[in-house]
Amino acid sequence: MSDFQLDITQCEKQFVELDKSKHDRTLFDCGEPQLNHFIKQQAARHMKANISRTMVLASKQLTNGTSAICAFYTITPSAISRKQLPDALVKKLPHYPIPVFLLAQLAVDKQHHGSGLGKITLIKALQHLHSVNDHMRAYAVIVDCLNGNAESFYKKFGFASLGEQNGMVRMYLPMKQLEQLFG
Repeated sequence: MSDFQLDITQCEKQFVELDKSKHDRTLFDCGEPQLNHFIKQQAARHMKANISRTMVLASKQLTNGTSAICAFYTITPSAISRKQLPDALVKKLPHYPIPVFLLAQLAVDKQHHGSGLGKITLIKALQHLHSVNDHMRAYAVIVDCLNGNAESFYKKFGFASLGEQNGMVRMYLPMKQLEQLFG
């Protein structure tokens, strides 16, 4: 899925890196306070500190010259203990932390809920991580689900549970599966 067609005429056609001079973060509302706070207050600071990268699907330009955000995702390299993985997988892995990509945030503005934009955003994030994996290897993509709805969403796309971590269900999708999808 290299390009996508949406019946969301106010959104651009590709994800770009968040630029606070071009993207009006104050208008974003996905219905989850934690995700709203992240895009409005933390995403740009985290990028400036080189700890994550946030990609946005912007709206067409607003009258003030900026664009609203239709959807976004944030990715960062991470690592997990092999103890967090199922026993069947651990046998093949080294005894030090396992490199993974963390899909740290993914959200769609409420205005676009039910349009399929969440699925498109996830696919774009996974495609992005698949291409990054060509240059910096990781074992899997992990997500920490804020709630049961998020858990159900990721489960539909092949993510498996790793149990609870910090009050959230942690899920993973092996990079081998992304290779099968996008390779």
